[in-house]
Parts: sequence; C-alpha cells; structure tokens
Amino acid sequence: MSGVLSILVADDHALLRETLKRSLETEPGLKVVASVSNAEKAVAKAVRLKPDIVLMDIDMPGLLCFDAARTIGARCPETRVIFLSAFFHDRYIEQALAVGASGYVTKSEPPESLVKAIRAVGSGAAYYSPEVQSRIVADTQGPRLATGEGHTLVSTLTGRELEVLRYLARGMLKHKIAETMHLSENTVRRHTTSLMTKLQIHDRVELARFAIREGLAEA
Repeated sequence: MSGVLSILVADDHALLRETLKRSLETEPGLKVVASVSNAEKAVAKAVRLKPDIVLMDIDMPGLLCFDAARTIGARCPETRVIFLSAFFHDRYIEQALAVGASGYVTKSEPPESLVKAIRAVGSGAAYYSPEVQSRIVADTQGPRLATGEGHTLVSTLTGRELEVLRYLARGMLKHKIAETMHLSENTVRRHTTSLMTKLQIHDRVELARFAIREGLAEA
C-alpha cells in the first residue's frame, strides 16, 4: 500500500458518513476517495477506484455487506475491508471473518480507535474492537469465532444460508434475493428449503422471527 491510505466509506446514514469523511481527512496519511450510501455502490466504487481500505457499515438496506465484502475481495485483492457497526453479535463476527474482513470496529469506540484500526489494517495487520476481540481465538488456520460447548441450530448453517435467512427476515421475495445475491431463483429456493430443514421451521414467517431472535435482522 502507498504512503497515503485511500479509503472508501460506506454508510447509509448521511450525517455519519459525512462526519466520518471530514474526521478522517484531518488525519495525516489518510484520504477518503469516495463515500457511498449502500453496499452495492461500495462494490462499484471499489472496483473502479481500488482503494486501500473500505470502511463499511454492517447494517445497510439492499445488498448485504458480507456479500459486498466477498465481491470486493475477489475483484480487488489488494483492498482490505473494515466493518463498522453498533452490533457485535457472534453471527456478525463469524460472517465477517468468513469473508476475510481485516477489521471490525464497534461504533461505541472513540474516533481515535477507528484511526488506529485503519492504520493497523493499512500496515497489513488486523484490528478488532475489544468486544469483538474477546469473542475471537487464533489458531494455525487464522482467527475464528470462539465457540462454547453448546451446539446451536444456527451453527449448522452455511454462510450462504445465513445470508439468505437475513434477506428473508427483511421481507424480500425470493426472486429479489436471487437478483441481489446474483444467484438463480432455484438456488435461493434450495437454500430456503435447507434453512427450514436445519432449523426445524416450516414457514417463512417463523424463519423471519427466528432471525430476529438470533440478532440477524437489524438492518
């Protein structure tokens, strides 16, 4: 990465987005090259601008940030993603690690912690807020979510199934989920059937309720 770190900010709250942009640009060696309001725009801008870092809110309407991060990682291998969120549920942390995020910063952290995270990630390290770090263990295969002794139904879901579950919880129809995730509608149906089987749930309304109980539907 170059001496000046280029940053793309993605957050659906305009006030926070612009506040972040102004704050970061006062820091030496940091340059905000774009700010966008959703994950789809983040992907498009990242592909075009190839920023060093994408700072992305987890909870935005439309394309899930985890889908966006996966696409950015595939199409912009030198770009690193830091998630920013008021939430730090285990499911979020697990998905963030699964898509190769280099950082996860909670919105309760002071501004200087975000700058610290950006500089750490820009230098090739990773950064997780203390609340997130306490839920992560590192082994020979890299960081992963620390798991307790209990085995939950959610832990049996694949990353794709979790993403479909979150879209279903938002009230999205299957054809719209397919369009958003760039999958066929048949694939989404298969994921939905698998979700119902694994979670022992037999209708879409109960799937949505389950997702809300598990903290998977804040967006």
